[in-house]
Amino acid sequence: MSTPTEVPAHLRAAVDAAKENVAALHAELPRWELVVWTAGNVSERVRDDRTPDGSGDLLVIKPSGVSYDDITPESMVVCDLDGKLVEGDRSPSSDTAAHAYVYSHMPEVGGVVHTHSTYATAWAARAEEIPCVLTMMADEFGGPIPVGPFAIIGDDSIGRGIVETLRGHRSPAVLMRNHGPFTIGKDARAAVKAAVMVEEVARTVHVSRQLGEPLPIAQEHVDSLYARYQNVYGQH
Repeated sequence: MSTPTEVPAHLRAAVDAAKENVAALHAELPRWELVVWTAGNVSERVRDDRTPDGSGDLLVIKPSGVSYDDITPESMVVCDLDGKLVEGDRSPSSDTAAHAYVYSHMPEVGGVVHTHSTYATAWAARAEEIPCVLTMMADEFGGPIPVGPFAIIGDDSIGRGIVETLRGHRSPAVLMRNHGPFTIGKDARAAVKAAVMVEEVARTVHVSRQLGEPLPIAQEHVDSLYARYQNVYGQH
């Protein structure tokens, strides 16, 4: 584990708030049955307004191998966007390099989530995208959920695959081949929501295929549904 540096004083309050948020959001993963044991992770970007290019941004993520029952704001670790430890007395998640790469190359992303949720991971194991056959999918993902390349954990290879697959794509979720889903969002909560939704549609489309071939939704309707949900639905 690298030697921690120090959180800049002007980011102290934002980092502490992110620790609280990320710790709370980790509880959503077992609640929605998206993880087992210590697998999976949530991270959130802490933006440094003094470096508009993002070079001073940090990320908050859970430590490696820590039980969900033991996660607290104080147990969270802070890293820079090179994946180097800035604050914390435990090793960061083994997926930290992937999260850091996404933040470095997709400045619009404020949250990243990784799970091994059963149905979405089953699609990833077959390297098959989830077709857009549900209005919920058109709403949330704007089309099919794509498959990313096979990559070995430990460096930024997974991050490169996520970015290559999702850059310019409507979907906030990618099924990394033989691994599992990664989701992104404007913040950590949005990325967690995408993780919940990708498992839901993966399960529903799987069940549908047991009954027969599901019917695709015409692209014009996908576009219309997506535009409505993203711009009109809910409270604004």
